Amino acid sequence: MTGAAFGQIVLVGAGNMGGAMLAGWLKSGVPGSTVTVLDPGPSEKMVAAINEAGARHAVTPPEGLAADILFLALKPQVMDAVLPGLKSLVGPQTTVVSVAAGKTLASMEGHLGKAAMVRAMPNTPAMVGRGVTGAFANAAVSDSQRDIVHRLLQVSGPVEWVTSEADINAVTAVSGSGPAYVFYLVECMAEAGRKAGLPADLAMRLARETVAGAGELLHQSPDPAAQLRKNVTSPGGTTAAALSVLMAEDGMQPLFDLAIEAARKRAEELAE
Repeated sequence: MTGAAFGQIVLVGAGNMGGAMLAGWLKSGVPGSTVTVLDPGPSEKMVAAINEAGARHAVTPPEGLAADILFLALKPQVMDAVLPGLKSLVGPQTTVVSVAAGKTLASMEGHLGKAAMVRAMPNTPAMVGRGVTGAFANAAVSDSQRDIVHRLLQVSGPVEWVTSEADINAVTAVSGSGPAYVFYLVECMAEAGRKAGLPADLAMRLARETVAGAGELLHQSPDPAAQLRKNVTSPGGTTAAALSVLMAEDGMQPLFDLAIEAARKRAEELAE
C-alpha cells in the first residue's frame, strides 16, 4: 500500500484497536507522514511508535487539516462528545470509518454531516493480525473509496461486507463479541478438567493449547468445521461420547442461539 492511494489518514483514538490498526497500516507500507493521530492521552509506547513512524500526534484537529480517511477508533460512549469537534476534518473527499459498536451512520451524520461512511466491526484478535471485520458502506461510498477502506481494514485480517446496516448487529454478536465466547470455552474446559482430577494449572494449559491449536488447524485447513469435527470423532469413542452431550437437543446449539440473539438485541439497543 502507498500513501498516495489513501491521502491523509486521521486516526481518532490510539487505544488497543486504534493502535493495532495503525501498526498494521505502517507495516503494510502506509507512510507515517500521511497519518495524524488524535488522542488526548496515548500511552508512552504509542507516542514512541507515532514518533518513530514520522506520524503526527495532536489532541485536537490541527488547523487546516482535511481528512481523506477519518478513522474513528473510539468507544461508543464517548462518540457523542468527541464527534462535534471533528466536523472541520470532514469534506467532500472524506470517507468516515467507524469501529464503534452500536453507533449508527445516522447518529454520526448528525454530528459530522452527510458524508461517505462505513461502519466496521473488527474483533480483538486484530491486535495480533488475526481478526475478522464485518463492514457496511452507505450509498455515498464509491467503489474506489470502498476499496481503500477494505485495504485499510484487512491489515488485521479478512473483511466481510454486509448489505444492510442492521446486519452489523449480527456481525457484532457473532464475531465482534465472539472471542469472549472462545475464551470462556477455554475456562469451561479447564474447570471440567480440574473436576475430572487434573491439577488446575495443567487443565488450563491443556485447554488453552487445544483451543489455540484447533483454531490454527481451522485456519489452515480448507475443510469445513463440520468435516474437521468428524475427522476427530471415531464411532463409539471418547469424542463421540462428549459430542452426544454437546450436540443434544438441549446442548450447545440452542444455548448459542440464545447467546447470539441476546448480543444482537443489545447491539440494537445501543444503536437507539
